[in-house]
Amino acid sequence: MQRNHLIKLVFVIALVVVASVSLYPTFRIGKLQEKEQNLSKQVSDMTGLGLGEISGALTEGNLESLIRAKSQGDTLNQALSLGSKLIALKTKIKNIEGKAIRRGLDLQGGTYLVYEVDLPQLLRGELAKNKDERLEDILKATQTELEESGGTFFDVLQDNFASRNIHLNRYYGRRGQADDDIIKELKEQADDAISRTLEVLRNRIDQFGVSEPSIQKEGNRRIVIELAGIQDIQRAKSIINTTALLEFKLVKDPEIVWSVLSDIDRVLRTKRKGLDQKEAVPKADSANVADGGTAKEQEVSLNDLFGGDATEETAEEDTTLLVDQSTFEERPFTSLLRALSGRYSNVITVPAQNIGAVQRALQLPEVRSVIPAEAEFVFARQTISPGQDQGEFQRLYLLKKEPELLGAMLKTADVQIGGGDSNFSAGEAEVHMELNGDGTKIFARVTGMNVGKQLAIVLDGKVASAPNIKEKIPSGSARIDGMGTMDEAKDLALVLRAGALPVPLHVITENTVGPSLGQDSIDKGQQSAIIGLILVVLFMVIYYRGSGAIADFALSLNIVFVLAVMAGFHATLTMPGIAGIILTVGMAVDANVLIFERIREELRTGKTIRAAIDAGYNRAFKTILDANVTTLITAVVLYSFGTGAIRGFALTLSIGIIASMFTAIVVTRLVFDIITSRYAIKKLSI
Repeated sequence: MQRNHLIKLVFVIALVVVASVSLYPTFRIGKLQEKEQNLSKQVSDMTGLGLGEISGALTEGNLESLIRAKSQGDTLNQALSLGSKLIALKTKIKNIEGKAIRRGLDLQGGTYLVYEVDLPQLLRGELAKNKDERLEDILKATQTELEESGGTFFDVLQDNFASRNIHLNRYYGRRGQADDDIIKELKEQADDAISRTLEVLRNRIDQFGVSEPSIQKEGNRRIVIELAGIQDIQRAKSIINTTALLEFKLVKDPEIVWSVLSDIDRVLRTKRKGLDQKEAVPKADSANVADGGTAKEQEVSLNDLFGGDATEETAEEDTTLLVDQSTFEERPFTSLLRALSGRYSNVITVPAQNIGAVQRALQLPEVRSVIPAEAEFVFARQTISPGQDQGEFQRLYLLKKEPELLGAMLKTADVQIGGGDSNFSAGEAEVHMELNGDGTKIFARVTGMNVGKQLAIVLDGKVASAPNIKEKIPSGSARIDGMGTMDEAKDLALVLRAGALPVPLHVITENTVGPSLGQDSIDKGQQSAIIGLILVVLFMVIYYRGSGAIADFALSLNIVFVLAVMAGFHATLTMPGIAGIILTVGMAVDANVLIFERIREELRTGKTIRAAIDAGYNRAFKTILDANVTTLITAVVLYSFGTGAIRGFALTLSIGIIASMFTAIVVTRLVFDIITSRYAIKKLSI
């Protein structure tokens, strides 16, 4: 064997060895995952735990404690033994996952979400230096125009300002600054907000435990999230879409609350009966909000409350309200409210049936005018059920509008079980928070100056908790109690740790692929690849005989190399990717067809086998190079400008083109060279 042939052979063998090592985790992980499913099923049968619970416990690292809570005696020992094996297996799978080819959303199930960033909310929020009805009208008109006719948000915004002859520096930028410069700054600020939103989402999803999520920006306003293999899709969506804007606000004193309620009662009473607004209103001493007594309830309609001003939008809805019969005539608003006894004493609540009416009343311009400018009514995050047959209620607070401190000062948040400061909170899940240095100083000052008052912890515009300040708190520790479940507490702690979204998101597209559909895709993809490969192999052997067998050998190496490169780069294999591999199979033999036909032509001219092979490869090389380079350019363009499935197809096609050129030109040529140099072949099987 010639020296250069030996070097090429060693090089090819080394590549095959490297490819095999690279692919080993991919083939190994499938068996480990199957074993994990079997063990999980055994643990589930033994303890009664759901497979989703077991998977979540493995991710969070508390499987053993969960098993202890569900099992006893011999069953406990057996379940703990299986649990230990499952934990060890999960660790091994996690170590191998980073070296294996990832399966895409369409192969292993999961969810595909497209969110749109709420730019109008960003512009009416932290970026606006002034806020009025004109600005709100422009932002609404911009959003409406975009939905109807499309376009770019900031271009449409600028046009709307210009059409109203209003300069942008009235609301944004600096005095005297040109509109074009302000628009440029707003675009930069919006891009920065979207970049920060991407980072927050990555932090949340990473902590949630999704393996290899895909989170990327699409266009100017959209974010695409792919969560492959996820179990609890609704829980993931809740974590993603929670803004998690955390604020600490003081609750207004009871005297101020009753005064505001009296003013609202006067407005609604005037609206109903056309009375003089200055007419005296009885003091708030009735049973419904003062002493927790039992209200004499009666049903009335929205027209009864708002003086026949109910809109047509509510014509088909249930507009029946539950009011306190003894106070409705004189105090129409407070008759909608209740004061409960027990753990909810001294808290104003709204029966679930009345929530819509209360919200509507608080939005009336006349009512908003009597609410102090520095105060706002805020509902609680959760409904409460004080007892059987009492129905559900929503707590209502009057808060100081300006927060004392923000969630940006939060250092960490975790979940703990309530130690039982009261009989009501013992054993319940709580979220404990620690503030950073600046937050601790502010928190100590606020609690020290407001002992005896309530400090509401507000999350996304809803009161999560409103504890009484018993003493100055210098440690910077706070907690949110009253959580519904442990999962809810964990999710809240997660989003608080990850931080608030800089700008709200809206779901545009949601596609969910079940695991069974993913497995069906895998099976169909495997079948098509195998059938296509068999047909190509048979054609090459039948038409080109021995030379066709050499081409088939190169083809098998081509597939191995493609998969090995994907594994090496930890690429994601999708259905379009499988399509790219199948296309590569056809392109790989196409180069050999060109070479073999050239060799046949040279043999017909009377050349020797050695000379015909050399001439065939040399003359076909330019044609093969041109065809593959043009295809490669197309694949690169698809990858650069495409998204999702298009990029998956382009990636496998690009790798396949390079691998097919190597196997068709180098590997098959090496086989021919070794055979012709070692054996005196009189006739080439081609």
